[in-house]
Amino acid sequence: MTRNEAVARTAPARESEAAGTSGRAPPHPFPPVMEPLTSVRFLLALGVVLFHYQLMWTLPPEAAGLLNRARLGVDIFFILSGFILAHVYLQGEGPPDYRRFIVARFARIYPAHAAIMLGMLVMVLGAGLAGVGLEPGRFNAPDFIQSMLLTQAWFPRSTMALWNGPAWSLSAEWFAYLIFPVYAWIALRLRDRPVVLIALAITLFAVLDAGYRMAFGVILPRAEDNLGVLRILPEFLFGIGLYFLGQRLRLSPRAAIGAMVVASLAMLAAMQASLDDRLIVALAGPLILSLALLAKSGARTFLSNPVWLFAGEASYALYLVHIPLVMVWRNAMQALLGLDGDYRMAPLELAALLALTLAAAAVIHVAVEQPGRRLLRRWLNRPGARVGAPLTQGETG
Repeated sequence: MTRNEAVARTAPARESEAAGTSGRAPPHPFPPVMEPLTSVRFLLALGVVLFHYQLMWTLPPEAAGLLNRARLGVDIFFILSGFILAHVYLQGEGPPDYRRFIVARFARIYPAHAAIMLGMLVMVLGAGLAGVGLEPGRFNAPDFIQSMLLTQAWFPRSTMALWNGPAWSLSAEWFAYLIFPVYAWIALRLRDRPVVLIALAITLFAVLDAGYRMAFGVILPRAEDNLGVLRILPEFLFGIGLYFLGQRLRLSPRAAIGAMVVASLAMLAAMQASLDDRLIVALAGPLILSLALLAKSGARTFLSNPVWLFAGEASYALYLVHIPLVMVWRNAMQALLGLDGDYRMAPLELAALLALTLAAAAVIHVAVEQPGRRLLRRWLNRPGARVGAPLTQGETG
């Protein structure tokens, strides 16, 4: 999931110091705030949640394709992350200040991740005392350390780091942040040729996909803990290329709404038809671009509603917390009702679990993620702070 993880409502003006000197204005610049890109994050995170839920209940055949491919919301997050970070940090002639960039990114992703991981540690250690088995044999110290350092998706491995499975994508996001100067170097030289940037991303994807299939027998969009970092490398660059392409485009409000509808229907149809994962990932490009052009057109849709915007902002917490809550819920039901470990959940039970998960995500976003981000940024940016010290530990694993 991270889910991948920039806040679309962040204005480049707020990052003017990080973005370097002012560059020439693009032909049709995006507005500082792109609300549709914030709101859509909730739908992407919800899709990942429902993908995991559908593994625990019997789906009607007509819904299986759509929900099974909803896991590719992670790839859309990766593309969206590249798009938004280009919007925030690549407005000037030079690359962003790396210290400010990495502090901002670390503060963005780590508080909620650390809180949930520590909560998992408490639950696993206390499971025996509470009489609720959380399968402690599947949770080990090396995986916990790798997950805390966000390195669990950087290396080949045959098993998943089960402390919080979706956090593998956070590990991939963190790697992309660490090498952002490389992306910036490429992007700033090719931003006047966005088609070349996109072609480079497609070529990189094809090469990595071929290598991954040769090494592991599955396509690149199936990479998770096992070298999942390879999955974000071309998709992040794809998002950057889409951003610079979109700066050259402008649609009327009516045309922008039409483009969004067509791109959304194409994506949903491809998912429902269970087309190749790689094609669905490619279709994410027009979808993200259409949402950004919708924001540029000034058209107002439900994606600009404050409720949807809050849901989008809380989507990161939703993505991170849903699997831990599934584990606690199912183990509690098994202990209380004497159910088998592989019991199928009824729709009403899943609805109750989803309501609990949405509420927990909102609380984590407001009580942990937002204040944690502010405190961490203030601490890391204090006068005389050695930013490299706390970050290097996580970088090196």
